[in-house]
Amino acid sequence: MKAVSWMPRSVRGALSWTFRPEEYVLLTASPSATRATVYRRRHGCSWRGFLRMFTLRRVLVSVTLVPVFLLLAIICQGVPPNYDDIRMFQQRLPQHSLSVTPAHQPQYIRFPGHLWGFGFNNVLQEAILMSYLAHVSNLSFVFEDYTWSHLPLPWTIYDFALRPARIPLNALISGPTAGGPMPSAPNAPRAVSAEFYAHVCGGPESRRHVISSLNAPNDADGVVMIDWWVDQLASVQEPCIEIDSSAHDVFDRHFFGNPRILSLWESLIKSPMLTDFAWSPLVQAAVSRNFALLQPESAKDLYDAHSRKSLAGLVALHLRRGDYKRHCPNLAEWGADYMGINQHQSLPDRFDRSPYVNDTDARLSYYLDHCWPSTEQVVERLREVRNEYPGLRRVYVLSNEWAWSLDGLKSALEEDGWDDLVSSADIVLDSEQKYVAMAVDMAIAEKAEVFIGNGFSSLSSNVVMLRMAKGMEGQSNRFL
Repeated sequence: MKAVSWMPRSVRGALSWTFRPEEYVLLTASPSATRATVYRRRHGCSWRGFLRMFTLRRVLVSVTLVPVFLLLAIICQGVPPNYDDIRMFQQRLPQHSLSVTPAHQPQYIRFPGHLWGFGFNNVLQEAILMSYLAHVSNLSFVFEDYTWSHLPLPWTIYDFALRPARIPLNALISGPTAGGPMPSAPNAPRAVSAEFYAHVCGGPESRRHVISSLNAPNDADGVVMIDWWVDQLASVQEPCIEIDSSAHDVFDRHFFGNPRILSLWESLIKSPMLTDFAWSPLVQAAVSRNFALLQPESAKDLYDAHSRKSLAGLVALHLRRGDYKRHCPNLAEWGADYMGINQHQSLPDRFDRSPYVNDTDARLSYYLDHCWPSTEQVVERLREVRNEYPGLRRVYVLSNEWAWSLDGLKSALEEDGWDDLVSSADIVLDSEQKYVAMAVDMAIAEKAEVFIGNGFSSLSSNVVMLRMAKGMEGQSNRFL
C-alpha cells in the first residue's frame, strides 16, 4: 500500500502499523516452515506482537490527538450565532439615545448579582420580579443578557456542543422587562440594557448608590419584602442604584418555591411586567413557522402575541426528563412542595405529601408519580384531562427527552385515541432559534387549550403564570 504522503510524518509513524503489511519474515531452511511462520506472523494474535504496536511514541501521539478529535466533533455540530442584529436592536431602543433628554431624568437600578449559569426559567422568574420591584419604585430596571458563562469567549461548551455564552434578552422575550414600552403605564421609566447603564453610570463609584440585601426580610411574605425594598429605594437621590446581594439573593429559589410569592399575585398580574409581556419576534416567528404542526383554527391565533385565544384541541404536556431522574428523588428527600405559583388557589390539582411523611418508600413513590411518571401514567393522566375537555385531540410535548425515547409514548397515545403527538424535537428552527428553543416551547404551551405541567418545575410555573395573566382560567392548568 502506498504511504499516505499528505499526513504529518509523526502521525504516519504512529499509525503506520495500520497501513503497511508485515515487514519481517523469520528465515528457515524449510520453505514450508517459512510459509507457516509468515502465516502466523500475519494472522496470529501474539501478545508480543500486540505490545510492539504500542510504542511510547505511538501512545503519546494518540493521546495528543484525542482532544483534537473531540474539538473537531464539537465544532462539526455548528458554531452558534452571535445575535449581533438583536444587539443592534437593543442599542437603538429610544431610551438608549443620549441625544433625547426626557422630561424627568430616570433613576436606574441594577442587580449585579443576578442569576447566571442557570436554566432560562430560573433567570426569567427572577428578572420579572426584579423589574416589577423597579416599576413599583418608579425606577428604570437594568436588564442583562441571559448568561451561561462569564468567560471572555463568545461560546462555551455544554453537552459536547458549543452554545452561546451570552444571549441578548430581546432574543427571548419582549415587553417591559426587556426594555419594551408599557402601554398600560406610558409614563413609567423604561428598562435599559446593562451596556447603556455602564455608559451612563460608569466612572467613579461615588456615582452609584449601593444598597445591601443583608437586612432584607427574606423569610417574609412577598408583599412585605417588596414594601421593604420600596422604602429603602424611596430615599435615594443618586441616579444610579445597585443592589449588593452578596449576603443573600434578593429573590432566591426558596421564595419562588414557596406560597409566600402568592401575596404579590394580584398586583403582579396587573403590572406591565405581565400585562405587556410578549415573546420576542424571534420566538414568535418560530411558532408561526411551525403552524402546520400546531394546526391553529386561525393563523391570527399565532401572529397576535397578545391574543387570548388558544390553540383549540391542543393539550401541551411538560414532560421533564434528563436531570430530573436525580432531582425527583432529592425532592422527596427534602419534602419539597410544588413551586409557589403552582399552589395558587384557582388551580385544581393539589400536591399533598402529608400521608407519606413517615413512610420513605411510599413518599418516594408519590413524588415519582408526579415528578417522573411512567408512560402508562402519562397516558392515563391525559385520558383523565380529555374526559374533562372532550375537544382535545392533539398533544404537544415539551421535553428535554431524546426524540426516539418518545416513540413509545406516541404509540401508546395513538392506541388511546389521540389524533397526533408532536414534541419539541419536531419543531423546525433556524440557527438563532435553536438556542431559544425553550422559549418557543413555552410560547406554544401558553397558547394551548389545556396545559399539563410538572408542579416542581420553574418552566411549568412560568407558563401557568403567563396563561393566567392573559386571562385563561385556572382550571385549564393541570399537573401530572
